[in-house]
Amino acid sequence: MRLASYNVENLFDRARLLASNDWETNRTLLEAYTELTKILQQQAYSADDKRAIVRLLRELGLAESDDAAYVRLRQNRGRLVSRSRDGTVTVVADGRGDWIGWLELERETVTDLAVRHTAQVVHDLQADVLGVVEAEDRWALKHFNADQLAALGGRLYGHVMLIDGNDERGIDVGLLTRGDIEITGIVSHVDDADLAGPVFSRDCPELTLALPGGRRLLVLVNHLKSKGYGGSEANVRRKRQAQRIREVYEQRRAEGHDLVAVVGDLNDTPTSDPLSPLLGAGGTGVAATPSDLRDVSAFAGFDDGGWPGTYGTANKGNKIDYILCSPALFDRITAAGVHRKGVWTASGRWPMYPTLTREQDAASDHAAVWADLDL
Repeated sequence: MRLASYNVENLFDRARLLASNDWETNRTLLEAYTELTKILQQQAYSADDKRAIVRLLRELGLAESDDAAYVRLRQNRGRLVSRSRDGTVTVVADGRGDWIGWLELERETVTDLAVRHTAQVVHDLQADVLGVVEAEDRWALKHFNADQLAALGGRLYGHVMLIDGNDERGIDVGLLTRGDIEITGIVSHVDDADLAGPVFSRDCPELTLALPGGRRLLVLVNHLKSKGYGGSEANVRRKRQAQRIREVYEQRRAEGHDLVAVVGDLNDTPTSDPLSPLLGAGGTGVAATPSDLRDVSAFAGFDDGGWPGTYGTANKGNKIDYILCSPALFDRITAAGVHRKGVWTASGRWPMYPTLTREQDAASDHAAVWADLDL
């Protein structure tokens, strides 16, 4: 059986802000978007809050209109702000109860060739179980399965599962399995919280799979907090997420699950402090003891094509995509590696699909990670 993990970076459409190559501008705008979203949820807006709302609207390009290049302000009922001809922006709502609306990231369609390249990667992987990251929703996955993969021939996925998570940008995590590998149980962790607030940026769904022969495989699919923006707070949250994953993992092992995989985009390197609860010893409680999860890249025959990273230029500092295995699962690995043909490289570091001749047609900035298991 082949298990794989792939950050598809949205299948058909994605937030325009996330698709832009100007990451420094992206980071500033995403931070403003996140800060303003939090303020707008407050039941009462203080004078300081109102000043911050006006400042952040200006940063997002929303001073003159509800529509900007990357963000839209939805004012569906009631008003958050009024705008005068002299450019003055005034917050007229005194709190969340005075208006109905939200901030919405503008979206753009992924190129047809990028979609086809994504389908080619998934087809070439031939994974029996595929964890996907940054998929829009379940219907997008179903259409991708029925329309894009079908056009390439071969066996389609019989089971497609995705539960909307905590990220309003449409970057959720899901799982596809072949028809004879049934998803028999689902546990969502979208509502997990600690004293600092919600834990997961998206979700950490647990999916129990019934394998031929009567055994069970438990897969936890993840997309941890990005380190691209948010500074030290992002690192803290990513470690909280890793700690919670470790707690769930240890609980399921204690309940009798011996075949467990944690897959996805963990947004950090193996030796980083935020990932120490999963890949070392760090954190509190059960996560303070060494973890027995093992990265498939530790398998003796792991084929990374000479490049240790899984994202962008594939340097060592860009290893952020993982398949982590419980001891019993790791012992059943027969082969493992990275599939990069859908990732753009201007330097020719690795072979690409012949039709991939420009960056915007890349399947994803992420390579897919896979492991063959004798189950």
